[in-house]
Amino acid sequence: MKNALFAGAMLLVAGSGAWAQNRDFEPRQCSVPQAVVNNVLGQLSYVVTLNNGGLFAPNKMWAAVVDRQGVLCGVVRSNPDAWPGSRDIAIAKAFTANAFSNSQLALSTANLYGPTQPGGSLYGLNNSNPFNPAFNTQETGIGFAVGGIITFGGGVALYSNGQVIGGLGVSGDTSCADHAIAYRMRARAGYGAVPSGVGPSNTDNISYYPTGLLSGQIDPSQFKQPHCLPTDITP
Repeated sequence: MKNALFAGAMLLVAGSGAWAQNRDFEPRQCSVPQAVVNNVLGQLSYVVTLNNGGLFAPNKMWAAVVDRQGVLCGVVRSNPDAWPGSRDIAIAKAFTANAFSNSQLALSTANLYGPTQPGGSLYGLNNSNPFNPAFNTQETGIGFAVGGIITFGGGVALYSNGQVIGGLGVSGDTSCADHAIAYRMRARAGYGAVPSGVGPSNTDNISYYPTGLLSGQIDPSQFKQPHCLPTDITP
């Protein structure tokens, strides 16, 4: 009798777990209108032709948009030869910028580099909200909160009427070039009116540590990141 009760209880637990897993893995509707997603991602093909610094000209990029709940709304690339691994990074950057920006303060992923270094107030942030490896495969993840935390340049929050509506992530070159492209895409699409920021001119733009600093000389109290190349720009 005891064995039967135990087996029944285990079956109930297993069934509940399967139900929860199935519920969590049902795709959801992106709350950002498709026209907005298309507008933002549609800027990529032009912006990669600008002088963004980096390794490639034009830059070979992935771009992703998530909504306020972190649900992946869309992913595009500017070139079939864009690094495959940058797809996941672009999604994670979009998730990060959305997750840590609000109506009072915008934080780009470039702003988060400094405080997530050892001794910084956000040290350990990279270990939160891990990327779901079930969506490493290309052309997967739309409609799901894929997650991922990236704390170097390339992710910005999307703003409409002073509120965060989602995030944009870009990857495929140096993180400095990634930021320049994301920042420019957002501005051209009309979703870059941030309320306040820790970067230059009270925005979430990238701010660089002085050139030549060693890793041990990085000040984690500053919302900055190191230069990538001598050709880096501030958009």
